[in-house]
Amino acid sequence: MANEVHPADEVHRASDVLADFTSRDFEALGKRRTVFEIGDGPAVIVITEMPGITPAVADFARRVAAIGCTAVMPHLFGDPWRAPTTGSNRPDVGAFMRSIVPACISREFHVLATGTTSPVVDWLRELARDAHGRCGGPGVGAVGMCFTGGFALAMATDDRLLAPVLSQPSLPFGITKGRRGSIDISPDDLATVRERCGAGLEVIGLRFEGDKLVPPERFEFLRRELGEAFVAIELPDDSANPEAPNPPHSVLTEHLVDEPGEPTRAALDRVLELFRSRLLTTA
Repeated sequence: MANEVHPADEVHRASDVLADFTSRDFEALGKRRTVFEIGDGPAVIVITEMPGITPAVADFARRVAAIGCTAVMPHLFGDPWRAPTTGSNRPDVGAFMRSIVPACISREFHVLATGTTSPVVDWLRELARDAHGRCGGPGVGAVGMCFTGGFALAMATDDRLLAPVLSQPSLPFGITKGRRGSIDISPDDLATVRERCGAGLEVIGLRFEGDKLVPPERFEFLRRELGEAFVAIELPDDSANPEAPNPPHSVLTEHLVDEPGEPTRAALDRVLELFRSRLLTTA
């Protein structure tokens, strides 16, 4: 069809919108993806939420760059520039479905299974190794959001990952009690992360208290497994940006109120401070 847009053209259009980012292709484990980067200094892997690299996700990456880190943002799904809303600020259901349906049927993402690590995490670990080698510093950070929230935890089996952040981790979908009280990581990977927590690793988790996609049982599970190393930031729903569509969910992006004194801004500052303290140390 004459109006059909090739996937490669979608990425090029994103490059026009993300003009302050550089883009490159990264291939590992037989899979090549486009990666957008901004900043200088130690790397932070920014793993996007549904429906993809939205303007708000890109703005978060810019905040990471502003503190002296390199934000490394892989394009995993969706249209890498599209806002999650229409012109009337209503949820763009079409864009969301075009992102989540292929991801749900992909063998790289485990959306329902408990006690498993999604295969895409292996690729993300390779990206983190590459970023550490190129960007330097004592290690790397990672933040996963929503669909990818638990990926940052599973990546922490690698000693290079010094600052994992789980923002509204939504997998596995909490349709049963067992799934609500778990997160998408295998027992072996969880045991490795638990051992690292005992040696000083800190893991931040963020959620809104009423978020049904991130049930409280999930954070209770993480507290039991990781102990005091798990820093849970649970925010009242009325602290979310009231102008954002959908119920409160995206702590660092769509539902952020970027004003001093706001709880979501304090949560953002706490995340950035973790990156500063673990990645920008001169010791």
